[in-house]
Amino acid sequence: MHRIFQDYPDLFSRVSEALGVDFARPTSVTILPTDLTETRPLERRVDTLLRLETEDDEPLLLAVEAQGKKDPDKPASWAYYASYLLTKYRLQPMLLVVCQDRATAEWAARPVLFGPPQWPLLTLRPLVAGPHNMPVITDPAEVHKDLALATLSAITHATNPSVEAILKAMTNVLRDTSAALANPIIELIAQGMGKHPAAELWRKLVAVDLSFYKSPLSEELRDEGRAEGEARRAAEDVLAVLVERGIDVPEEARERITRCGDPETLRHWLRRAVTAPSADEIFADE
Repeated sequence: MHRIFQDYPDLFSRVSEALGVDFARPTSVTILPTDLTETRPLERRVDTLLRLETEDDEPLLLAVEAQGKKDPDKPASWAYYASYLLTKYRLQPMLLVVCQDRATAEWAARPVLFGPPQWPLLTLRPLVAGPHNMPVITDPAEVHKDLALATLSAITHATNPSVEAILKAMTNVLRDTSAALANPIIELIAQGMGKHPAAELWRKLVAVDLSFYKSPLSEELRDEGRAEGEARRAAEDVLAVLVERGIDVPEEARERITRCGDPETLRHWLRRAVTAPSADEIFADE
């Protein structure tokens, strides 16, 4: 049933014509090795893989991918994941792609056809969650109904103009939530905000609204707050000594002192401020 195509490679054109599918006739044919075994280990990792038992007794394999930008190589990788999971586990695979950027989400949601356009062999169609279809939740009551969904929604809307209201609704609910449940969510949102400006906003909200929580992020914020407070007081001391001695402090020097966040440097400037003949002299050895 297959060997005849090796002896008559152009037979495919006549078979497809008989089947009503129009393929261009080949101008040349190369017979390739039939062994598709991987000759060396090839590392492929899905971000998260879950086996879901369902009410209808049909287990489902759920692969979850976090996608930050368009990647033309991803659809082929996702198709490989689906094929591999089906082969290994003999369970139906599903792919969920989570995005923070609308353009990336819409790109990921497009069905991708593999094979010739006359007769696509495979169709990849992931389910996509992103800012284009996830709810914008700014009502604490809605957050309280489903804290996990609200958390994912907040992460996907990291660049939304309403992100401050979204995150504020989260802290309003987390304030009255047990630390065992709230702390992991605080960390998930902190990581999910990535390098977006909302990350710094979340840190400030955690420091103010959730100051009583003991989590790695909250402890880090408190340490930063203590360091900032120490630096601010040290800068005030340097300026106070110079003013007390009647030393004029130019605006440039004043800004340099007040913007310095290193307490050790400020203590060094404070010692020099006691004897320096001018404000600029406290920086003389730098």
